[in-house]
Amino acid sequence: MNYLVLLRHGQSQWNLENKFTGFHDVDLSEQGVEEALSAGKKLLAADIQFDQAFTSTLKRANRTARLALDAAHQTDLITTMITHDDLRERDYGDLVGLNKDETRAKYGDEQVHIWRRSYDVPPPGGECLKDVVENRVRPYYEANIKSLVGEGKNVLIAAHGNSLRAMLIILGVETPETINEAEIPTGQPLVFEIENGEIQKRYFLEN
Repeated sequence: MNYLVLLRHGQSQWNLENKFTGFHDVDLSEQGVEEALSAGKKLLAADIQFDQAFTSTLKRANRTARLALDAAHQTDLITTMITHDDLRERDYGDLVGLNKDETRAKYGDEQVHIWRRSYDVPPPGGECLKDVVENRVRPYYEANIKSLVGEGKNVLIAAHGNSLRAMLIILGVETPETINEAEIPTGQPLVFEIENGEIQKRYFLEN
């Protein structure tokens, strides 16, 4: 059996300020740092030893990966960690930097909900989740990560809410119709147990 672990970055400063972040490169908040360290301690307690780590080029994700690997006593993986733009958060286009509550007041709850949760309707100037799945995350996963998982390697992907939601669709555990129900909390490792290339179990490391 081997493991694939998806880790959403810890709380960022703009998560804290309730802003649309997208490609904007904000750092972790103090709580986000603690969440990243806690994730690493959970991985240590679960005795999951990684062969390779992947992360986004945005600092909130790759700093989370570094902090978690350090707390998990796997600092050697930090130097070989692979970062790539394709694992970045969804581009929110014209909404980047806007407060979410103020955006709802301006455009209406229903329109903002469609922009945030529709599978194939992008916000103005941005990406929909379908774009993230088909244009970025699926091609990158199939070219760079899938074979490692298939070979029985333990892999960590530290990324963002929407790039990891894209992963759930790519892995076949969610569909475009069910993805809205899938929540990935910040700093909470989502573990997939895999046997002979097939997912057997998935669960969050809670303790």
